[in-house]
Amino acid sequence: MRKSKRERQRLLQETIRENPFITDEELAEKFSVSVQTIRLDRLELAIPELRERIKNVARQSFADKVRALPLEEVIGDIIDIEPDASAISIFDVKEEHVFRRTRIARGHHLFAQANSLAVAVIHDELALTAKATIRFVRQVKEGERVVAKAKVAGKTAHGRTIVEVNSYVGQELVFSGTFEMYRSNIEKKDGDSNEHRD
Repeated sequence: MRKSKRERQRLLQETIRENPFITDEELAEKFSVSVQTIRLDRLELAIPELRERIKNVARQSFADKVRALPLEEVIGDIIDIEPDASAISIFDVKEEHVFRRTRIARGHHLFAQANSLAVAVIHDELALTAKATIRFVRQVKEGERVVAKAKVAGKTAHGRTIVEVNSYVGQELVFSGTFEMYRSNIEKKDGDSNEHRD
């Protein structure tokens, strides 16, 4: 049985409050209405589209956690971050990201998503990529959503932080990279406890 417009809109607000990352398509399926109906409901209720909701959540949640670069410089939208430990971002591949003829995403967008996430996860004022080893596993097409997951994996002998990034479309790995990150506070982090020993 279909719900009344008022009831649907109340449930829509509740659903988006609980999961701001739900898509219009998923909402349409959940409420057995068209995507257009969901969009009209969102407009009436002044609920922003998914991309804006993600940015709002990121701004509120991660502004203090991301130090190495402004959030707007991260390629993709950060949806979770634990400084110096892990981070997740999503990147929706659109027409401007693909080759016109093949509709396949240009590789530099996938690299940029992974690299900027590797920079963002470093909890420091300055983080730079010193070295990257990357692998494109499969082509990504227009309309696909790429979820990049970064994990701080340790340090090199030179004190650089190693960040591993794996990017997925659904459950399928599409890109992987290992990034050696220079950070400005190496001496402070590693040398604090030994500085004044004789």
